[in-house]
Amino acid sequence: MELVAGCYEQVLFGFVVHPESKANGDHEKWTPVADFTHHAHTASLSVVAVNSRFVVTGSKDETIHIYDMKKKIDHGSLVHHNGTITCLKFHGNRHLISGAEDGLICVWDAKKWECLKSIKAHRGHVTFLSVHPSGKLALSVGTDKTLRTWNLVEGRSAFIKNIKQNAHIVEWSPKGEKYVVVILNKIDVYQLDTASVSGTITNEKRVSSVTFLSESVLAVAGDEEVVRFFDTDKLTCLCEFKAHENRVKDVFSFEIPKHHVIATASSDGFIKMWKLKQDKKVPPSLLCEVNTNARLTCLGVWLGRVTDAAESCPPASEPSPVSKEEQSKSNKKESGDTVQEEERQSKPNTKKCGVTGVSDKTTKGSSQVSTKKRKMVEMLEKKKRKKKKIRVMQ
Repeated sequence: MELVAGCYEQVLFGFVVHPESKANGDHEKWTPVADFTHHAHTASLSVVAVNSRFVVTGSKDETIHIYDMKKKIDHGSLVHHNGTITCLKFHGNRHLISGAEDGLICVWDAKKWECLKSIKAHRGHVTFLSVHPSGKLALSVGTDKTLRTWNLVEGRSAFIKNIKQNAHIVEWSPKGEKYVVVILNKIDVYQLDTASVSGTITNEKRVSSVTFLSESVLAVAGDEEVVRFFDTDKLTCLCEFKAHENRVKDVFSFEIPKHHVIATASSDGFIKMWKLKQDKKVPPSLLCEVNTNARLTCLGVWLGRVTDAAESCPPASEPSPVSKEEQSKSNKKESGDTVQEEERQSKPNTKKCGVTGVSDKTTKGSSQVSTKKRKMVEMLEKKKRKKKKIRVMQ
């Protein structure tokens, strides 16, 4: 596995981590080894995302840079946005979704690196987005004080909820049965089946990053040295621990055999990895730490082999079952809070390029086959004409 982290100094760091199993699990220590530093951006890095092959970084220089982690080479950059890249999310190995201060959300083919769909998502900046585990639905928040639900199958807006304040984080739970919306130091917990707030968690300082450790446990980092674990059902703090000497900028959690790990990055320059206990009321134990001597902004962990649940997906023409649920549930919302389903503005011959099924691939394939057939027919006709001419001349 490899830790990757971006910083204000425009550099991406890579550290290979070697797990070392010891007899006493409580004193287990891992060893991070510097692998690379890459200075591709011309401004500070704002976000990093990983899948089983690539690491992508977004920056204030308005570009997205791609790194092939298997070949360890720079794979180029994407320059569609006109503003700071604020969020990057992979869905499996097939698609990348990006958001930026230009108000656009873009869906990218993560193999050909083509922009499949560009959506004008918010009137202001897109501050954060999160893709539902099914890949058919996404949530985004922006500086226009709205929470927007997107039907990724049809590439259109499904619902708009006015939240009266600018939220800066939105995150789905692992099963997609709930999601959280963060405004400053307050975390609103929404239930999908009711499409309404079931409770609010208040952190001591402004929240900078959240990650779900399970369907009900949320790890929260903010403008302080402490990381807290909250129960999103009971709305209580399970535990807190001092992770760094300065504010924690990003948290990332993942599971490997025998380990559930959380990684943290801080303005103090340190990246740390922690082993989570079975009981989340017990603080995690430190596995390793590395000092980058830089002001870190974002963090990811490249695991190398990640199972892609999105490989077998329904075709794009299928309606989104999740968005149907939301449609039926959203009628329960107050009319003042929610603007029901935007006008579709569907254009003829537009491609449906949702994350779960990209129909343009099939049309491209069929057009290639038809041109081959046409050429074959044309060749045969020419041969027939030549034969006829020869017979006439004889």
